[in-house]
Amino acid sequence: MSARTGPALPQRIHGPAGRAVQDPAGPGAREFPGVDPAWSRVVVAPDAEGTPRRWHLLDTGAGDASGTDGGVRPTLLCVHGNPTWSYLWRRVLEQAPEGWRVVAVDQLGMGWSERPDRPRTLPQRIADLSALTETLGLTGPVAVAVHDWGGPVGLGWALRHRHQLAGLVLTNTAVHQPTTSAPPAVIRLARSPGLLAQVCRRTPLFVRATTALSVPPLPAEVRRAFAAPYATPGRRAAVADFVADIPFEPDHPSRPALDAVAEDLRTLGVVPALMVWGPRDPVFGQRYLDDLLTRLPHADVQRWTGASHLVLEDRPASVPVIWDWLAERVGTAAADGAGRPSGPGVDVPRVPVRVDVSRPGATAVAELGGTGRQVTFGQLAERVEEVAAALADGGVRPGDRVAVLVPPGIDLTTVVYALWRVGAVVVVADAGLGLGRLGAALRSAGPRHVVGIGRALALARATRVPGRRWRVEPGGEELDRLAARGREVGPTVLADLGGPPGDADGAVLFTSGATGPPKGVVYTRDQLGAQVALLRDTFDLAPGQGLVAAFAPFALYGPALGLRSAVPDMDVTAPHTLTAPALADAVAAVGADAVFASPAALRNVVSTADRLTAGQRAALAGPRLVLSAGAPVPVDVLHRVRELLPSAATHTPYGMTEVLPVATLDPTELAPGAASGAGVCVGRPVHGVDVAVAPLDAHGVPADELATTPGTVGEIVVRGPHVKDRYDRLWATQQATALPAGWHRTGDVGRLDGDGRLWVEGRLAHVVLTADGPVPPYPVEDRLRDVPGLADVAVVGVGPAGVQQVVVVVVPVGGGGRRGRLTGAPGGPDRLAPPEVRDAVRDRAGVPVAAVLVRDWLPVDVRHASKVDRTALAAWADDVLHSPAGPAGPAALVRRALRPRAPRTRSR
Repeated sequence: MSARTGPALPQRIHGPAGRAVQDPAGPGAREFPGVDPAWSRVVVAPDAEGTPRRWHLLDTGAGDASGTDGGVRPTLLCVHGNPTWSYLWRRVLEQAPEGWRVVAVDQLGMGWSERPDRPRTLPQRIADLSALTETLGLTGPVAVAVHDWGGPVGLGWALRHRHQLAGLVLTNTAVHQPTTSAPPAVIRLARSPGLLAQVCRRTPLFVRATTALSVPPLPAEVRRAFAAPYATPGRRAAVADFVADIPFEPDHPSRPALDAVAEDLRTLGVVPALMVWGPRDPVFGQRYLDDLLTRLPHADVQRWTGASHLVLEDRPASVPVIWDWLAERVGTAAADGAGRPSGPGVDVPRVPVRVDVSRPGATAVAELGGTGRQVTFGQLAERVEEVAAALADGGVRPGDRVAVLVPPGIDLTTVVYALWRVGAVVVVADAGLGLGRLGAALRSAGPRHVVGIGRALALARATRVPGRRWRVEPGGEELDRLAARGREVGPTVLADLGGPPGDADGAVLFTSGATGPPKGVVYTRDQLGAQVALLRDTFDLAPGQGLVAAFAPFALYGPALGLRSAVPDMDVTAPHTLTAPALADAVAAVGADAVFASPAALRNVVSTADRLTAGQRAALAGPRLVLSAGAPVPVDVLHRVRELLPSAATHTPYGMTEVLPVATLDPTELAPGAASGAGVCVGRPVHGVDVAVAPLDAHGVPADELATTPGTVGEIVVRGPHVKDRYDRLWATQQATALPAGWHRTGDVGRLDGDGRLWVEGRLAHVVLTADGPVPPYPVEDRLRDVPGLADVAVVGVGPAGVQQVVVVVVPVGGGGRRGRLTGAPGGPDRLAPPEVRDAVRDRAGVPVAAVLVRDWLPVDVRHASKVDRTALAAWADDVLHSPAGPAGPAALVRRALRPRAPRTRSR
């Protein structure tokens, strides 16, 4: 027995005729967590040179290739990487639906398969696998799932078996290593001549390190199971061989085979593909995902924020995603584009996302802060063409994703419209997300270029955002140089590019992250055009009018609509920095007809009204419309806004990053008391938009069916021509929110009334799940707003779902009344409200209230600085209520009130 063979363990094996014999090397009678012993088998099959070899498999359908209907049974062939084994795929086997066979192989030299006496190269391994599947008789449709260095092997097999290839599932792998960039540090270190044998063969360091990467950490028994086949140096020989066979060098023996797989992968454009990715992988990181997407641009992607190398371990939810995807894309019932949103049958015009030049001499954009520059529509259009030509000449191509990190103003507008002119995809994320979340958001989009100010480019480097850097400083020389370069190359470069189709991606925008990590939202160019058209038609915006855009995204739409746009003197990453004088100056600069500002901006405007001069007050009499979105705006704030802008209606269009506008209303025109205790009325759906609800059951779960019956409370579901195309690289999220197909589930809870108006009652994630049923927060908060002495109020749930208790957090008048980011210690029992406040709240809440807590301010989201961060607030409340106190103290009394109680039984 050679050192590579390992110890002798009894194991049933099968040759080509299925005859059972004794295997001298296998898992034997050992049991591994999650593995059905019936799956384990050893098959004798020839290797690339024709030598019989013993392969260990986990196989759910040994000897049964037929389906239940007599047809050919589809197979999922799973190929692990280094240094794992078929155990990696155990959950995939366990959750395999009826009708599928799953075969997970141990590559030769790995797992419990035979240890050959010589290293195997990549071309040999591809041929080895082909010989094995021929022995197994896999003649029907086969989908291939691969991980790590199993990627080139499994994909090499797929390219050889195109006639039976049904789909591809790729999990943290790669098929190309550019010679122009260094290999991942972890592999470079392990592969160094002085460490290779020590790290990979003599010691179990490499084996143990692989499972140590997982987030959260793997259970000890699972780590032991992964390492079990590699207990001795002899059994770890192939681990070192695998590392040595990675062809980083151009003259490496396996390089031609890897290059062939990488290039030929581009020819599989009709084969469905899914990439399931852990972005924290220190080896197969973002650059490899981006490379694979250049080769399989049609692939669906599911990124799991925070997951690492063993993505199926870090995120077990990946496994049902894989099977759902196979049913959707590979199953016989799959249809092209299934689950993709589509608009209703209403013809809504689209505004092209280009500069309107019908009034070339009119002011297009005016900057009120910093340089105080202005540009006309004619100048802007000319500069856009010049910069677009320079960008194209410099390597920006149609479809390239370009992260834009430039403050709102003339330069941002120029860059964005130039990128759209090229046909590139603009990637935009709010700087207010914070450094870590901003970097993670941009990395998730995988930009090929980053355009930004110097400070932003430094932050992009610090957060490992990929892409070529283009520096643009507001008012600086960088755009002048680009424009000069564009004049040199002339219009030929742009003419050669042609015009992108309407269904091409146009932008990736990011959600605020109020209920989790910010999600990328992809809009096609047609969907952007439909959104611009709906904003124009809904609010009667016309060329020649003026717009003050204190909400950064909408500053970009003015040039497409022919609006004179002004950017106020404020910090756009902090909406509450807009003052009344700054707003008045911006209104005067462009003779504004309309103002768009966030609720936080309007709060500060009315609180700084005493700083206005007589001339500024006169300017504020001009606008006819104030728009505010992003969070509910208290009606009293809107009344104060109307006092400052007496000619303006105050509309609060309802929508979200995924679709805006959905509905609109001027809340100041509601009858007094009409909204008391009913949530937030957001008005009737705008033209071209359909709204329904998915009714909530007693556990707060939305139904699959939609309803429009007045008074039915459920998740708000919408469709329209401007609904996002998809969530970016979040296939499972997209599928979950596109139900039924063509609709978007908003995550908001609400109802329609008898007049067709939509009422929002809170986020689905913030509904309090009590034993008596779901309690949305907004109606309760509305009933409490007139409690004397309260400046602000929020409702959260504390306790396990199904038996949660309603907790009310109040901000007393004089206690601050502001909203901000949640910091500091949670406090203790002194945070309980005084008896008179507690009793008043309980009297008016309309639902049982377990506790009333006091804060000086409420935490809010980072984008609008207006939405209450109820997740953070609920955690704070839980900490307060469970802080140390004596058994007779007030905190202890509250804890007793919060003890879970059994749900009440209901008669049917």
